[in-house]
Amino acid sequence: MGSEMEPLLLAWSYFRRRKFQLCADLCTQMLEKSPYDQAAWILKARALTEMVYIDEIDIDQEGIAEMMLDENAIAQVPRPGTSLKLPGTNQTGGPSQAVRPITQAGRPITGFLRPSTQSGRPGTMEQAIRTPRTAYTARPITSSSGRFVRLGTALFEYIFHHENDVKTALDLAALSTEQSQYKDWWWKVQIGKCYYRLGMYREAEKQFKSALKQQEMVDTFLYLAKVYVSLDQPVTALNLFKQGLDKFPGEVTLLCGIARIYEEMNNMSSAAEYYKEVLKQDNTHVEAIACIGSNHFYSDQPEIALRFYRRLLQMGIYNGQLFNNLGLCCFYAQQYDMTLTSFERALSLAKNEEEAADVWYNLGHVAVGIGDTNLAHQCFRLALVNNNNHAEAYNNLAVLEMRKGHVEQIGDLQRSYVAAQKSEAAFPDHVDTQHLIKQLRQHFAML
Repeated sequence: MGSEMEPLLLAWSYFRRRKFQLCADLCTQMLEKSPYDQAAWILKARALTEMVYIDEIDIDQEGIAEMMLDENAIAQVPRPGTSLKLPGTNQTGGPSQAVRPITQAGRPITGFLRPSTQSGRPGTMEQAIRTPRTAYTARPITSSSGRFVRLGTALFEYIFHHENDVKTALDLAALSTEQSQYKDWWWKVQIGKCYYRLGMYREAEKQFKSALKQQEMVDTFLYLAKVYVSLDQPVTALNLFKQGLDKFPGEVTLLCGIARIYEEMNNMSSAAEYYKEVLKQDNTHVEAIACIGSNHFYSDQPEIALRFYRRLLQMGIYNGQLFNNLGLCCFYAQQYDMTLTSFERALSLAKNEEEAADVWYNLGHVAVGIGDTNLAHQCFRLALVNNNNHAEAYNNLAVLEMRKGHVEQIGDLQRSYVAAQKSEAAFPDHVDTQHLIKQLRQHFAML
């Protein structure tokens, strides 16, 4: 072979090895020599796109605008079990919300961090407004990302992902779909993606439906379901996923989509069933393992949860959250020798102060469990040092102070009673609330 590789071949080689910057630079050099080289243009557009490519199906950050100004819900007072905004209380016999903590968005904690669920409390306005940029997809390359053959396709992806100029991308897709006499499903999906980004959900729905009539693709089912979730129509989304499963039996992304919706609707037992289906198809699916594990933990089966978290550890996942969960499972499964080592590992792996605060908070629980109130006090204090807004730690410190008899003032019994009754209406089976009401009634009887 000669001393120098053919530049286009070298650029392709860089691209395949994910060295996108080198690939783009080499294409630029080639284009300086021959500005009309289509192959170089396509490859350069692809390389620049891949640097910032995000999987549109997975990433869905709710911005401040969507949270505050959402006008897409259909009914003001939806029937129970048909809305994600007011998920029904758990009628399925699983653990109640009184036991299972919820995220700031009001959804039960699932055991798996998804891009759209726990992005509450963004540090700054800037961070909340910025679009997500760096998430690579964990899914295998699908039909929609495998079609970078023509220049128009590569150009669209470049404008949409790299420039983030949705309006121009929409114009290009509209012209292209006209050019193909409205017979090309791929361009319809791209128009739908643009409409979705612009918040025009009904228009997006039309495009995705039209694309599905021409060609049934898994991706299109997933995009359309995202539209229905944004319109707060989870039941429609569930039916759509089930239609998709008729066409693509055992497709993991569709099963996972169903499980997530059940989870958001607080129907934990159905969610767990679908995650188990996911594991039948792909037994290394991290999200399914984590969610089933956390479900067992909150259903008072820590020793079973432990098996799932150990499985994640065997798969090579090594982070603070996993060791935190392992520590809690070991504690509640009475494997005390492993509890503290797991929490120590979790502290050393915590990426930021909020993570460290959660670990200290859980250590505080362990200390309360073994009856060492001084240690518990220190742990909750350390949680607050790391995260000053940790409401649960404040609450538990107050309980510890009360047990020591440091009550500065006896609270307003009447207001306490009203609050307890509201709490009872929300969670009729919550034992602590019933105890409190009983105590308050005895107080009133003595007055």
